[in-house]
Amino acid sequence: MSLDAKGAAALALHRFGLGPRAGSIAAIASDPRGALLEEIEKPGAGQIADKDMLTAPQAARLAFSYNQEQQAKRISARISTEQRQTTMAVMTPEDSKPDDTAMMTVPGAGEPQQATPPQQNVNREIVRRTSAAINAEIGFAERLVWFWSNHFCVSADIVTNMAGAYEREAIRAHVLGKFSDMLLAAESHPAMLVYLDNFRSVGPMSVAGLLNKIGLNENLGREILELHTLGVRSVYTQEDVYRFAKTITGWTLRPMATDLERGNEFMFNPRRHEPGPQTILGKTYPEGGVEQGQAVLADLARHPATAAHVSFKLARHFSADEPSPALVERLSKRFLDTDGDLKEMAKALIEAPETWDEQRLKLKRPSEWLIACWRAIGAGPAEARRILDSHAYLGERFWRPSAPKGFADEQSAWIDGLSQRLDIANRIGELVQARIEPEALLENSLGPLASEETRKVVARAESRPQAITLTLMAPEFQRR
Repeated sequence: MSLDAKGAAALALHRFGLGPRAGSIAAIASDPRGALLEEIEKPGAGQIADKDMLTAPQAARLAFSYNQEQQAKRISARISTEQRQTTMAVMTPEDSKPDDTAMMTVPGAGEPQQATPPQQNVNREIVRRTSAAINAEIGFAERLVWFWSNHFCVSADIVTNMAGAYEREAIRAHVLGKFSDMLLAAESHPAMLVYLDNFRSVGPMSVAGLLNKIGLNENLGREILELHTLGVRSVYTQEDVYRFAKTITGWTLRPMATDLERGNEFMFNPRRHEPGPQTILGKTYPEGGVEQGQAVLADLARHPATAAHVSFKLARHFSADEPSPALVERLSKRFLDTDGDLKEMAKALIEAPETWDEQRLKLKRPSEWLIACWRAIGAGPAEARRILDSHAYLGERFWRPSAPKGFADEQSAWIDGLSQRLDIANRIGELVQARIEPEALLENSLGPLASEETRKVVARAESRPQAITLTLMAPEFQRR
């Protein structure tokens, strides 16, 4: 049985987008594929335009300056304490009366903890990203941002102040452009250079390496080959990893302590760069400073193994854990034919019959399910803390994957978290019961995708909150 137009619209919103909002199924029912194309063709698709948002180096400088000020205050406080203790030691008993003024000036006593300026900036990033997802018409462009952000992931556990700006600057800026541009932007971004330690990597035969006896760090080079381009255990060797890591030595950050105006910006340091040519995947790249590593990245971005690797991941994300080989092959061909044009890849996904299969085999990741819930009820949290808490409770900590390979995309990784989803769905049911009609929620969020069994279960609910909970926990709502 094939879906009718309304069913295809609901499928598009769940599979390509971030779930329906009230009225959105009907809005795209006349042409779901056209609506998806229209969304990614809009000027600024996938971008977050906010002139007040800080760049990654600005955010890092804000945190650096704040930490310096706090450290100075702690040193000042310690000196004051030591001076007071010295004075107390020479006081007569008459001198040692309580000083009420000093006791009243204990900073922060009894006051609620306020977010620091760096944390306020992080909170803005989190709220803006969540708001972009909740308010998107369909959410296809946002889903693509999330996909590539996970592909080229960094962790806020390590680059807390730069994670949001990294996504805007390296991922969103190229999400519908060329893969080669996104690759270069991601690998040379300060957040990535810190996350994968390349900022301290030094060529063994470079000036800095010979003088200081500090060495090469292969982390970034390895992950570029294994995770970001060719794919693990594909066409490269350990020697390729070693030589590639040498080509990107010197890709570091401008020191913050000596340059507060431009600290933490990308900088090529020739003193750290391994001199000489390097042969990678059988091709020799002559010495060329920063351009040597850029030339390798340009070739990696166009390699057939890279096309196959990213095509498999895209197909798995938008169709099934074990995607059709034919779909992977078509995506790979489109990648190579268009020089890695990511908008063309998105169009290939829309055109593929496999991505319109009404059998829904993919469990939404917790973040997708949360956004789908908030879109369905027409509201979401405006506070970063609540967003962070809900993500953490569901096991997908915001911008904090546990490893460079990012969050898992296979549904087996998220099955165990369904009981936590039930807790949140229950809470939502209680909060919105006064304004949400369960029957309308079911039609607006699932429409023709709702099975007869789901409809019966929701209709037989003992209360409005329970009916809302059952809708949000329905198998059809949980899946892409």
